Amino acid sequence: MGAGRLYAAVAAGGFRRYATYRAATLAGVFTNTVFGLILVYTYLALWDARPHLGGYDRSQAVTFVWLGQAFLSTLAIGGGGVEDELMERIRTGDIAIDLYRPADLQLWWLSADLGRALFQLAGRGVVPFLFGALVFPATLPADPVTWLAFLGTLPLAMLVSFAIRYLVALSAFWLLDGTGVTHMAWLAGFFCSGMLLPLNVFPGALGEVVRVLPWSSMLQAPADVLLGHADPLGTYVFQGAWAVALLAAGRLVQSLATRRVVVQGG
Repeated sequence: MGAGRLYAAVAAGGFRRYATYRAATLAGVFTNTVFGLILVYTYLALWDARPHLGGYDRSQAVTFVWLGQAFLSTLAIGGGGVEDELMERIRTGDIAIDLYRPADLQLWWLSADLGRALFQLAGRGVVPFLFGALVFPATLPADPVTWLAFLGTLPLAMLVSFAIRYLVALSAFWLLDGTGVTHMAWLAGFFCSGMLLPLNVFPGALGEVVRVLPWSSMLQAPADVLLGHADPLGTYVFQGAWAVALLAAGRLVQSLATRRVVVQGG
């Protein structure tokens, strides 16, 4: 129970920390809404030329856009998660202090990131989604069971997102400067999660490959549950398998990295 309260306090601290940046949150809501508008009109033009592309109709494509804008900061698909701070602590050697704490390093940062993600969902994700659903024709389920099934995908998407970014951050133990790896992870996240285009529209073998990669757990899989294109149970199994595998990989890399911590500069 003591450990549970500790990590709950870390998550609550992460939530409060990001809640203090009110101006940044408002700017983020505006930015997500503007980019959502740009994508919506692009999608509408594409779906006018190719109706039912990827198995979606126009309203489902619009819904997918606004769901992506709600998830962009929540899942830190384009950066902005705790990985930046973790990489800086590795670079400066402050990670040695973290290792002396009576807490698990991975669970500590996972808790902090979950607090951040919950705030970003509530503070920056809900408003653009509601705006899009009210202004444009959107496909939203009338069945509360579908909504509950969709909500069940969110914690798993957060776990997969954190697990990927944690592995990226740990690369700083060897690379010292993880900027290049971070940018590569952003590009992979945008392309393979469905943030640019739904993965359903990717042709042939490319579409089959990207749909089984972990990034599809972050946007495409929850969207398909919300839109009624996927079985919730199968989606949970898919997301959960990737979450367990990636968190286990993070645990292994963490063990290898922390056997010998070298502080830069001496």
